[in-house]
Amino acid sequence: MRIITTAALAALMLAPAALAQDTTLKMATIAPSLGQAVTMATFANVVNDNVEGLEIEVSGGGAATLHMMEVARGNLDMSMTSPVVYNLMAAGKAMYAKETEAPELAKNLQLLMWFPYGQYHFAVRADSDIELLDDIEGASVFLGPQGGGAYNAARGWVEATTGLVAGEDYEAIKANWQTGFQAFLDGKIDVYVNGCLDPCGQFIQFTETESLRFIGPESHEGEAVNAYLGKWRYRAEVPAGMYDGQANDAPVMSFDTAVGIAVRADLDEDAVYRITKAFWDNLAQVTSQAPWAKALSIDFAASKRGLMELHPGAARYYREAGVIE
Repeated sequence: MRIITTAALAALMLAPAALAQDTTLKMATIAPSLGQAVTMATFANVVNDNVEGLEIEVSGGGAATLHMMEVARGNLDMSMTSPVVYNLMAAGKAMYAKETEAPELAKNLQLLMWFPYGQYHFAVRADSDIELLDDIEGASVFLGPQGGGAYNAARGWVEATTGLVAGEDYEAIKANWQTGFQAFLDGKIDVYVNGCLDPCGQFIQFTETESLRFIGPESHEGEAVNAYLGKWRYRAEVPAGMYDGQANDAPVMSFDTAVGIAVRADLDEDAVYRITKAFWDNLAQVTSQAPWAKALSIDFAASKRGLMELHPGAARYYREAGVIE
């Protein structure tokens, strides 16, 4: 698999999107260090190893909200998506409110598979006096890059469970994924948030030299929390004992959601079928080396979430596998 730089993404977007006999498909994902990008790169590796005449070329960096637009325009073939973000794109709301073409473009986006985003981990140093999310009043917190889906999700969970408002009750620092994590490593912020499937690379790195503790809210129940979770988010525990330097002796409640791989709706049906089949038929080759891959489920992958429809090629495989009718 070839990994190309963020700077090369613009050049890729100028390339023709036509499908040929020996085909290179262009996949864009988020920062390569993040768990969701690792999942998508692993997907590409498995496909590349098992499908003749086809290669998925992965570009890491940038925002999935932008990538989805470029897939729909035909400048990319695949990107990360989510039920919430796709619904907003189809409705022309939130980050798409000023993108007048977004609802029409959404019609050229379809789903190859869903997978868990990963539990949102709210981390502090083990010796921090912050023991609950309710204790972060006055603290400096990295929720994710501001304006992105992860930031909005983490901010919403904190507000729904504790009533604390970002920018009023605590400082939500402005940083990208790399600088936000570095700030935590350097001890410049109190709380670092990352959604990922355990074991996560960032927490493995951190606990090589220091101990950490994951924190949750005093209560994760109530109407405000249920309203925040809605249809597409769900409660999920961060386990104890996942990292050598983890101070938690019991699971911590947090939340999770689904993300997925979006493809051009006009991408060749047989190609999408072969890609989907190759991944699920050969997933076992990576699960022993990537424990997080055990969290992937074909039933979850093909489930109905939001307005996004399965690509006919993917749906064909899932019908053969007996997970959809």
